Amino acid sequence: MTTLSNQGKIDISCWDGTISQHEFHTAASAFAERWNKFNAALPQCSWVARPKSPYLSSTSKDEGYLSVENVIMFPTPAAESCGGGDDKEGEEELSCSRFQEDDFIDGATMLQNHDDASHHYDFHVVYNASYRVPVLYFRAYCSDGRTLVLDDVEKSIPAISAKLLMLSKWTFITQEDHPYLNCPWYTLHPCGTSEWMKMLFSYEPAVDDGGVAVAKYLVSWFSVAGQVFGLKIPFEMLSSIGN
Repeated sequence: MTTLSNQGKIDISCWDGTISQHEFHTAASAFAERWNKFNAALPQCSWVARPKSPYLSSTSKDEGYLSVENVIMFPTPAAESCGGGDDKEGEEELSCSRFQEDDFIDGATMLQNHDDASHHYDFHVVYNASYRVPVLYFRAYCSDGRTLVLDDVEKSIPAISAKLLMLSKWTFITQEDHPYLNCPWYTLHPCGTSEWMKMLFSYEPAVDDGGVAVAKYLVSWFSVAGQVFGLKIPFEMLSSIGN
């Protein structure tokens, strides 16, 4: 359960790493504002409200999700599944030894040299009421609209991320219906999110000053979750949020 101190701050001393739907909406607003201000090289981030439905008695303004769509990435030659050439035998194997640990993709790099070999990603951040944490949903496709299968996705992400996904008991990719769009999307499973968020926030310098601002939650969360795909959070996004 989330424990708040005064003025929308999280009291870390007795916090379990989760947030409420309302706190998610608050953190999402802060995330979108700062993403659009400090991440100009990437597509804009927007809040998508749950549409009204005759099957729902009421819809809260807090219900919805964050959306960043058409992020362009460029796979390595071994991972390219959208090009027009014949694949060479053995090219489907992607070795971690071909990359360095700091080979995360910069936003400006993603948007350059757009060609038919590029992979496009749509990212949605959705609140999960069961785990009480954000969940990253995504889909990946080629420039001609063909959907990437999971094997291609795993080959196109930074090699260090693929290695960590294999080793981690907390973070792994699965497929399930998007809770708002009702069609299959890939997702980073949220089973360990509350644990590592609690650990992440325990290092915040403002812990002894009454807690950490709820507005910092999603920015801090994405600084970890986004790196699976090589997406870096600009330092300004974190430093611009007061504690």
